[in-house]
Amino acid sequence: MKHVVAFLMLIAATCAVAQEIPWPSATAQKLPRWRGFNLLEKFHLDWSNKPFVEEDFRLIHELGFNFVRLPMDYRVWIKNNDWTQFNEDVLLEIDQAVEWGRQYDIHVCLNFHRGPGYSVAEPPEAKDLWTDPEAQRVCALHWATFAKRYKGIPNERLSFDLLNEPPEIDPAVHANAIGVLVEAIRKEDPGRLIIADGRSWGTIPNTELVALGVAQSTRGYAPAPVSHYQANWMPGADQWPEPAWPLVNVPPYLYGPSKPDLAGPLEFSGPFPEAMTVRVRVAVVSASARVIAKADGSTVWDKTFVCGPGEGEWKEAVFKPQWNTYQNTYDRDYTFEVPAGAQAIQLECVEGDWIRLAEIGFAVEGEKEQVLGLFDSWGRKPDVVTVNTKEDPWRFESPETWNRERLKKLYIEPWKALEAQGVGVMVGEFGAYNKTPHDVTLRWMEDWLKNWQEAGWGWALWNFRGPLGVLDSQRADVDYEDWQAHKLDRKMLDLLQRY
Repeated sequence: MKHVVAFLMLIAATCAVAQEIPWPSATAQKLPRWRGFNLLEKFHLDWSNKPFVEEDFRLIHELGFNFVRLPMDYRVWIKNNDWTQFNEDVLLEIDQAVEWGRQYDIHVCLNFHRGPGYSVAEPPEAKDLWTDPEAQRVCALHWATFAKRYKGIPNERLSFDLLNEPPEIDPAVHANAIGVLVEAIRKEDPGRLIIADGRSWGTIPNTELVALGVAQSTRGYAPAPVSHYQANWMPGADQWPEPAWPLVNVPPYLYGPSKPDLAGPLEFSGPFPEAMTVRVRVAVVSASARVIAKADGSTVWDKTFVCGPGEGEWKEAVFKPQWNTYQNTYDRDYTFEVPAGAQAIQLECVEGDWIRLAEIGFAVEGEKEQVLGLFDSWGRKPDVVTVNTKEDPWRFESPETWNRERLKKLYIEPWKALEAQGVGVMVGEFGAYNKTPHDVTLRWMEDWLKNWQEAGWGWALWNFRGPLGVLDSQRADVDYEDWQAHKLDRKMLDLLQRY
């Protein structure tokens, strides 16, 4: 009984003051330009299942932001592993977060980071929300429970973000499952503001949902070698080269004659006025590969790699039974000399299967080596990379360089087209892990923020406190400011406050 009384008092308080605060108008057709953070107290049962923290709301308000997204794992509020039974004590903790939003002038967006039948995180759900009627029924039950619980709280203060980052999925299958959830919410609260994350982990607009009248949410993590550098939950991230921004997207594979459609030279177009040593970090060789380096057409290096069992130049011999061959890990540097005045340098696999490079360094005597990292991109022919040696550091550019313009073309323009159909858009998550160099992080973030400001979209950083946030992020290359018992990344905060 005390839970019911407490909840009724909470609703009465929130409704009584709803008209006293100049909250920005929020509709599915046009979302406000909210700015804020994700709070992670309940986003994964195995990692975090704690009450939300009032101090977060107070500090977010004090710093001038007006939005929090609460990504949550439904397993934290069920009882006895029964996904149809709800733990009222935990639901009251969510009520409290909603109330703190009212108290501190912050819009609260509730999100199922894990909903019955789907999660982007491990472990996978036993039943598949997209195809299983029972999972759809139970997920709808959960959202209906929240809809009934919060009916009467204005959309300016509260929204529902249905499911975190749906996968690459058939649009019709996706629309059917989302429709079930939307119908359940609207049966309890017809006017509730609903947001749907884009398909393909938040990156592709859901044109199939336009008729449902829901807003949509995208992401700001591209490219992953910047945002997820050395992130322990991202496969292979520990093998990526240290990122720069802008990021030159040069494919690391040199393909031999066995793949004629992909074969060709990786070319660096200068000029290179001074003599230098070129360092090639070889990552993996498949079967065998003969690599030739040329400077203005003259061979300056000719090396044949032959993989096999046992010991060799490689660090590890790796047999691939599906291809009946060795693909050995070398992780080793090789060097060659380039004479002064070269106009172009080419690297080409002229015999064998393929070779993957990790990075290429250019060292002029007495000067710091200029390094270009290469990250994984299977199936693209080698590029021509333009090198400006007059800048320090050297400026590398390729046809696929990641910069503000590329972000706009790939991740703003498609969503503006969706917006033109009468769909409100926001950015539910973005940020870079704390192993990405701080200066790179800030330049990359600013290009995203400029694009979103120009588009008129709001955003939420993942997270507030923690590895991607402005507080207590534990970056090794930040001079933190002691602030309210936290370590504040003042440069990142100043950047966010500007946009």
